[in-house]
Amino acid sequence: MDALALLLSRVQFAFTISFHIIFPSFSIGVAAWLTVLETLHIATGRPAYRVVFDFWLKIFGVAFGLGVVSGIVMAFQFGTNWSVLSKMSGPIQGPLLSYETFTAFTLEAAFFGILIFGRDRVPGWLYLFATAMVTLGTSLSAFWILVNNSWMQSPVGYVLQNGVFAPDDWVKIIFNRVVWVRFPHMLLASFLTGSFCVAATGAWYLLRDKYNAEAHIMLGWGLGLAALLVPIQIFFGHLTGDFVHDLQPAKFAAIEGRWHDEQPAGEVLFAIPDEAAESNNYAITIPILGSLIGSMSFDSKEVGLTDFPRQDRPPVLIPFFAFRIMVGCGLLMLVLAWFGSFLAFRDRIEESRWLLWLIFLSFPLPFIAILTGWFTAEVGRQPWSVYGVLRTADAVTPFLSARQAAISLSTFGVIYTLIFAFGVFYINRLLHVGPIGHLVKPPLAAVPNRPMSLAGQGLISDAELAGGGERP
Repeated sequence: MDALALLLSRVQFAFTISFHIIFPSFSIGVAAWLTVLETLHIATGRPAYRVVFDFWLKIFGVAFGLGVVSGIVMAFQFGTNWSVLSKMSGPIQGPLLSYETFTAFTLEAAFFGILIFGRDRVPGWLYLFATAMVTLGTSLSAFWILVNNSWMQSPVGYVLQNGVFAPDDWVKIIFNRVVWVRFPHMLLASFLTGSFCVAATGAWYLLRDKYNAEAHIMLGWGLGLAALLVPIQIFFGHLTGDFVHDLQPAKFAAIEGRWHDEQPAGEVLFAIPDEAAESNNYAITIPILGSLIGSMSFDSKEVGLTDFPRQDRPPVLIPFFAFRIMVGCGLLMLVLAWFGSFLAFRDRIEESRWLLWLIFLSFPLPFIAILTGWFTAEVGRQPWSVYGVLRTADAVTPFLSARQAAISLSTFGVIYTLIFAFGVFYINRLLHVGPIGHLVKPPLAAVPNRPMSLAGQGLISDAELAGGGERP
């Protein structure tokens, strides 16, 4: 096997999954946000919720479409670069991906049309139901992908027959305990992505003094939902760490930057790992905390990387630093969400323009956290494609040359750059156009008397106020 071809194939997979995951994680979060908005609109009758819904529906449509396109393109590499993996794991991964089609894509295809064309054609309760079904569909898509990936992380419910992994117990595969900590962790990450993007958009409009009614809805609800979700996400992150600690000890040691057995173990906050010397440079360590995190004990023995043969160890630098970046993003989101929610609750957030700027600039944080989380999980799984049973070097297509892999990588790079550029351009255009939509207007006589009060309460939008109650 050509080592360069293997490297290029791994780079290609990392590249495509990194680009692809941006759109599904964003669309899952926005779909949930749309369900919240439609529920609020029906419960309160406030037209501003409808305007905000219509605004984010357009953005959701773009992100959803780009996620589908990038996912379809990404699938081709399983045949071109990873044919051995496809052949050996096909009896398990093939049906799981089919289940995604039968459940997630069916729900999304059936009800997305109602969201786009059915606002004035179906009852309000049915429109809300369709919104919830689209949200369920996007979540089910994430579920089946996580079942698939979790089986590769912790293969169960299979037997090896004629060189392929044949399913032996679908209940074990689908209800693998790993799935039920990793799936909520990913789902919550997507919800947080939506929440922070919504809050950042609201902060941006307030900084520009535009669409104040809609901006307050976005900022207040975005921060409030994030303030609720971040602590839950941290809890499931800890449960995910427990799974890694118990089932993938080499990955856990790499994440911790622990080279030798320690009892009790310290927690390395920062260091520069040196794989050749099997040590850390410039390490900042807190004694005992490593045992407490790893085993919930003050004196447990924690294994180091030197307990494993070199050929069975994952690379250290990427999971070590990626994990810390992910945790850092999570802590920053927690501080911003809690402090911002506190000021929003006291109607003082507009007085803190520095905080509005921080919230606006925070929108990359959940994307960075998701990407670094995946880097930690996937690079830390190496050298295994299916953990413990199929090495990545053995999963690549036989006789694949470096030239072929380079052409494939370049082609994917061009396609994904075009997809990403179009997505960013069009979503940015929608953000500049702003949340203008159709509202059920209050009596025009009320507008001149208390315009700011009405806008602040979400009874009318800033676009209506600017037009004297009329739509341009």
